[in-house]
Amino acid sequence: MDYVRLGTTGLKVSRLCLGMMTYGDTAWRDWVLGEAASLPLIRQAYEAGVNFFDTADMYSLGVSEEITGRALKALAPRDELVIATKVYNPMGPGPNQRGLSRKHILAGIDDSLRRLAVDYVDLYQIHRWDTETPIEETMEALNDVVRAGKARYIGASSMYAWQFAKAQHVAERHGWARFVTMQNHYNLVYREEEREMIPLCLDQGVGLIPWSPLARGFLAGGRRRDKTGETTRASTDVFAHAMYYSDADFDVAERCAAVAARLGVRPAQLALAWLLHKPGVTAPIIGASKAYQIDDAIAALSISLAPDVLAELEAPYVPHKILGH
Repeated sequence: MDYVRLGTTGLKVSRLCLGMMTYGDTAWRDWVLGEAASLPLIRQAYEAGVNFFDTADMYSLGVSEEITGRALKALAPRDELVIATKVYNPMGPGPNQRGLSRKHILAGIDDSLRRLAVDYVDLYQIHRWDTETPIEETMEALNDVVRAGKARYIGASSMYAWQFAKAQHVAERHGWARFVTMQNHYNLVYREEEREMIPLCLDQGVGLIPWSPLARGFLAGGRRRDKTGETTRASTDVFAHAMYYSDADFDVAERCAAVAARLGVRPAQLALAWLLHKPGVTAPIIGASKAYQIDDAIAALSISLAPDVLAELEAPYVPHKILGH
């Protein structure tokens, strides 16, 4: 396992981040694994060298954070781990149990720390942009979270580049903590981030930790044009069905599978290796519900792709509407 700086910070993270959305409560999503099934996979990732773990308060409505906290406490001392979580999405029916108001952020970090059973998180991220809260209020609250020692760094997730630039400008103008990471939607079948967000992050030294690096399993193969597949998630993940599954997306996936066969690797390994070759990408956030998926991710770290192969993989891509914000 390689370890790299998280953006321009001094924090070192594994080249892969384990996404914890898969681990939680099956009542939240059919494809989620319960705690007993989750623990061997979390251990496998840690033993392979992963030290970076990303969850969110809304995953299984807090259960993912609880499982994450218990699993990691059993694996390693706190200072060996990099734990990230997120705030924004509804955590209850009340009007103040969501969004990026000062009230919700300060309540959200305390609730997340309690569920994770830790004193601080390494990276506290806003899960989306809040159109109803002034960004000045959000950035000041996040700065207070950092100054209180409850988070070491802050990050953001999918939004427009102008929104991200505005947030960074507000923080810089007031001397507040700035975002050090962007968790954006980026993979071989969705590359719109290459237009504005990624160049902005490269210019500003912001680390990219893309979510859905395999397009929620779409690039691993096994998906069919009738929106069925070989797994529970393939047939029930309505979010994936809404974002992918166009003819153009299948053209990209089929090109990936063909090149992978020629190179003697699995499509998932190749798709992740492509992302690892892209400028600015610090640590893709991988999901794993089976042991071989972690093995595939580790194998991707050793795949070297020549420029002509990268171009071949990218050739079928066509522009998309904005997805995932």
